[in-house]
Amino acid sequence: MSKIKVLIVDDSATVRTVIANILSRDNDIEILGAAANPVFAQRKMEKAWPDVIILDLEMPKMDGFTFLKHIMSTRPTPVIICSAHVESGAGDAIKALSLGAVEVISKPALGIQTFLTENARGFIHSVKAAACANTTKLTANVAVAGEQESLKKQGAGVILPLSIPPEKKLVCSATKIVAIGSSTGGTIAIESVLAQLSDNIPPVLIVQHMPGKFTRAFANRLNNICRLTVKEAEDGDRLNAGCVYISPGDLHMLLKYKDNQYYVQLKDGPLVSRHKPSVDVLFRSVASCAGKNAMGIILTGMGNDGAQGMLEMRKAGALTLAQDEASSIIFGMPKAALKNGGAIRAVNLADIPGNICQFK
Repeated sequence: MSKIKVLIVDDSATVRTVIANILSRDNDIEILGAAANPVFAQRKMEKAWPDVIILDLEMPKMDGFTFLKHIMSTRPTPVIICSAHVESGAGDAIKALSLGAVEVISKPALGIQTFLTENARGFIHSVKAAACANTTKLTANVAVAGEQESLKKQGAGVILPLSIPPEKKLVCSATKIVAIGSSTGGTIAIESVLAQLSDNIPPVLIVQHMPGKFTRAFANRLNNICRLTVKEAEDGDRLNAGCVYISPGDLHMLLKYKDNQYYVQLKDGPLVSRHKPSVDVLFRSVASCAGKNAMGIILTGMGNDGAQGMLEMRKAGALTLAQDEASSIIFGMPKAALKNGGAIRAVNLADIPGNICQFK
């Protein structure tokens, strides 16, 4: 298996050196080169094309946004944005994702060497995840997830114990619920689905792997372009038809049922399946509270978060679907849900809105 060839584009010599040193420690990664700005990067890419590009946003001669547009319009390639600029402006992160970046990493303006060194494991993981992206699906709207890494993978039980088998749980409400989980490539997939839905669908709960500082901006963007009401979920939100609730990026989101009404519960805690929020946590709570009145959908993403929770939903009688390989940026999460029997069938992204409409 050939190594993942990485090009680093950043005007800071320190950043280029530190990132190169970190990635060079991994036997699966090769540093193809480093450039101080996109103009120099283009010259290097004329000689050898990288598998993954790590790109700053603010640079002399050409900014990162312009270069990102150029890459996606000429030869779509996985790009990881690593910039201090997104630290103060979540809108820039969402813009970069919408232009085709597969992930955005917010680096601090000060202490960058320490930050990168302390997050070396996650950085390597991000590069490997990006290298798995289906480049035929990368377009100027492809978005990404903030992958989170932990040394020990934990199940949803650390947040919500599975004390009662879902299939025996009494379902006492006829109100239907749609739960969606996604990761790398998920932001554009979610946008594609929601943009085609009218406001007479059941409440939709979404866990998208993304840093907490970006989820509100992501929800606001969707609210502006969709007929549905989209918001970043708040603890205690009462679920209403035609509304979409995006989990905050630094909390687990659960479905709660009380007094014949569904509510959002937000809960802090450890990473589950290496993520917070975790799709497994959301799906388990939906299996427990909504059972056969729920629909679970797992979209593109690296890893297997959501597979176990979707299996619990299916056992509770829910309709469970997975995005198919042909339309996924990364088929990891849908594949895991299909493999363990959690997802009943694979569905092309273009057909998912129709399935939701039929479920209402």
